[in-house]
Amino acid sequence: MPKTAVGLFENPRSMEEVVREIENLGLPRKEVRTLKEPVDFEVTGVMSFPRLDFEVELQRELKRIGATESQAQAYLEGLREGGALVFATGPDQKVEAAADVMNRRGAVEIEKNSGPEPNLPGTSYDNTTPNRDSLVLAGRIREPGGASLFVW
Repeated sequence: MPKTAVGLFENPRSMEEVVREIENLGLPRKEVRTLKEPVDFEVTGVMSFPRLDFEVELQRELKRIGATESQAQAYLEGLREGGALVFATGPDQKVEAAADVMNRRGAVEIEKNSGPEPNLPGTSYDNTTPNRDSLVLAGRIREPGGASLFVW
C-alpha cells in the first residue's frame, strides 16, 4: 500500500528547500510533488469554472489517500491563503523521514482547524479466530507536527 506524507506550508518559498532535503533522503523527484493554487485560472468557455474544478479535484484526491473532509478543507483553505502543499510518496521509512523534514521546516498543524476523526461503528469478533497474516491499514496516521501521513 502506498504511503504519502502531506505538509502544508504558509510560505511557498520554503518549499524548494523542503523538496531538496526530501530528495536527499533517497525519494525520487517524481515521488515528491508540490502544489500551489494557480495564479490564473484559464476560462475555456461560458460554462467553465476552473477554480471550482481545481478545488473539487484536489479535495477528491486528498480524500482518496485518506484525508477527512475537514482535513481536505483545511489544506484547500491553506492554498487559498497563499500556502503550498508538499507530497512525498514511497516506502514507509523514507516517507516518515520526509514527514520529519516537513515538520522541521515548518509544516502547518492542521488539526486545530479539523474536526474530530470519524467515529465508525465497530464489529465484535469475540467468537472468531483472528487472521494475523493479512494486515490492512488505510487512512491517516497521527504524527506529531504539521505533516500528516496517509496509507492508501
